[in-house]
Amino acid sequence: MPDISEQSVTADPRVREANVTIPVYGQLPFVPERASGCDIFTKDGRRILDLYGGHAVAALGYGHPHLVNAIQEQSKKLLFQSNAVALDVRALAAEKLTHQAPRGMDRVFFVNSGAEANENALRMACMATGRNKVLAITHSFHGRTAAAAAVTWNSDRWYGFPHKPFTVDFIPRDDISAAADMIRNDVAAVIFEPVQGVAGAYDLSPGFVESLRAATREHGVVLIADEVQSGIGRCGHFFAVQAHGVEPDIITSAKALGGGIPCGAVICSHEIAARFGPGDLGSTFGGGPIAAAAITATIEAIENDNLLDNVREREAQIRERCIVGPVQKIQGMGLLLGLVCDRPAVDVRNALLEHDILTGTSGDPAVLRILAPLVLEAEHVEHLAHALEALAPLTD
Repeated sequence: MPDISEQSVTADPRVREANVTIPVYGQLPFVPERASGCDIFTKDGRRILDLYGGHAVAALGYGHPHLVNAIQEQSKKLLFQSNAVALDVRALAAEKLTHQAPRGMDRVFFVNSGAEANENALRMACMATGRNKVLAITHSFHGRTAAAAAVTWNSDRWYGFPHKPFTVDFIPRDDISAAADMIRNDVAAVIFEPVQGVAGAYDLSPGFVESLRAATREHGVVLIADEVQSGIGRCGHFFAVQAHGVEPDIITSAKALGGGIPCGAVICSHEIAARFGPGDLGSTFGGGPIAAAAITATIEAIENDNLLDNVREREAQIRERCIVGPVQKIQGMGLLLGLVCDRPAVDVRNALLEHDILTGTSGDPAVLRILAPLVLEAEHVEHLAHALEALAPLTD
């Protein structure tokens, strides 16, 4: 095996990664060196305003002192122990999380990612009901593992496995009549995103979400709210379902949950949890000490810094100031927003990056996504508005 030379270590990381990793990611044309608050500082001296937050992960931005201190202190005390032993730090994280969840959701199973959370939620629903059919919503995205990908819209193009683990069908989004017709006694679960992130921050209508709850309750179907992207304060409530006043049976969480530390959680009612015992579920790293400390610190920062109020204020400011330039309308909730553009969103993203503003595209080619840290400031929104105004209009 060749030595790692000083020349290779100092070469462009994009070239080095391309030489040793599987090329499955499209990468942006800059290399972060450090970050602080909402700003990324690159190796070539740029300062980029991050309105994408690493796919909605950086809830507290970068370098939040409470989160950094919690991770450092826990690393010194106990870096890792599995679920074979009880831990104060894990118990506290679960207590903090259930305290923020909708009423009656008082049990947690910790995992490592959003896909793993959805995988376990779907498994739990099938085990709890004894049924083998799952309904999802058109345009949804739930992950890339076997069960999570099975309920992801259009995943047949990349699913890869020879068979899906259960029968799957899709309810047309916002179609209340179709939901009532399709949710029957043979269905184990309905899984939905209150705000469909990858689909372009499309917020499902309150009436549709309420109809899902009513029909699932009538037929003994488990209702799973996938809040991997919409939860942990991103939508101006701790969980987006709280904006609808709906109490699902299971909520899945990840991304922002640890502020940047990989972690995930399945949150459920006592009635669901009571169906499971030792050996039914498992995760080696789920609920590890570092992840648990990060979860607690993230929740505490959201509470102590009044970040839910800030999210709602920044959303109102974006809606007021940013329907300019290529932006025709705004959809979504909180800081999970879709800017509907008059041209391909990728073109707008690239143009904004030239103004040192990082945004994201989506499954809808016309929708630019904003997944900014919850610590976003008013001056950041003004910077975005001015940059959008400066973009050249479309020419005939």
